[in-house]
Amino acid sequence: MCRVPERAKLHIAMTVFQLGYAVNHVIMRVALNMGVSKLVFPFYRNILALLALAPSAYFLEKKKRPALTISFLIQFFLLGFIGITLNQGFYIFGLDNTSPTLASATENSVPAVTFIMAAILRMEQVHLNRKDGIAKVLGTLASVAGALVITLYKGPAVYSPNSHSNKSDIFSFGDAKEKNWTVGCICLIGHSLCWSSWIVLQAPVLKKYPARLSFVSYSCFFAVMQFGAIAACFERDSRSWQVHSGGEVFTILYAGLIASAMVFAIQIYVVDRGGPLFVSMYLPLQTLLAAVTATVTLGEEFYLGGILGAALIIAGMYLVILGKSQESKFLSEMDPIFSLSEKNQVEDPVESSLIQPLLPAPGK
Repeated sequence: MCRVPERAKLHIAMTVFQLGYAVNHVIMRVALNMGVSKLVFPFYRNILALLALAPSAYFLEKKKRPALTISFLIQFFLLGFIGITLNQGFYIFGLDNTSPTLASATENSVPAVTFIMAAILRMEQVHLNRKDGIAKVLGTLASVAGALVITLYKGPAVYSPNSHSNKSDIFSFGDAKEKNWTVGCICLIGHSLCWSSWIVLQAPVLKKYPARLSFVSYSCFFAVMQFGAIAACFERDSRSWQVHSGGEVFTILYAGLIASAMVFAIQIYVVDRGGPLFVSMYLPLQTLLAAVTATVTLGEEFYLGGILGAALIIAGMYLVILGKSQESKFLSEMDPIFSLSEKNQVEDPVESSLIQPLLPAPGK
């Protein structure tokens, strides 16, 4: 039988990864159109993700999972709160006030925001006398400028699908005309900040606890508890906890099993074999797929401010990735003996990839 080359498998996996997440933006928009609770929905979603991930983590990581301590539990609780609870909370409130395309475009700022945080914590070094340092700084500034443009300037609609008026009630709310666009953008920026914080903060934890699936499962478990407690406080109406249609069941199943569990598994596979930069390069594909899907299914309109901001964010992301790539090349040229020995060293690929803080991990 003809075997698929390893590099081709990675490209296929990342295409499936980004398609799954792009469709999730639209699925979440549809769920909000149905009137689901913005607190109960992620509670159910993370229960499903936990049920899908926990068995794999238990059986696949038996040998390399360290003993569980109080310190690890506290760290998992905090990372679950930042990387899942706050992350998904900001995302769903941001999406409710904007659109799937804008939500996806904003996420392209994650590598640049991650770089800023890593630099502040001295996990990344900035060399302004080298091309890689200049590229990373310019990329960061471009991403920040793009986020500001999206937040402060909506602009006129530059594209309105003719079929928008023919959409059913479920699919008629693609551009959030009656919502607060600025508040939505601020929430999406908060989503990106939480995602970046989760990426940076998990790196030192996973050096001591290299069982990645177990780490995600524990974080997901604590997120379920946190969303459950928050929803119990604010959603007193029992109808908010009920699933009223087959459409709601589908959106919950998709968000939990595909957008969370499957995407986590694919990312772990690709990062192990292709590295975090390979994953980052595919982020704009998600924005393109989300835009096409939202236009076809929701009749979403495109606004000038969103397009300009997205272009700046994507350009900034590529500059940051280029700077990171040039830095790795520079270091390998400066110390070729160390680079060669590092390549030939037999080690756990998951553990070795975690030292790079630009790993974009999903937490929507």
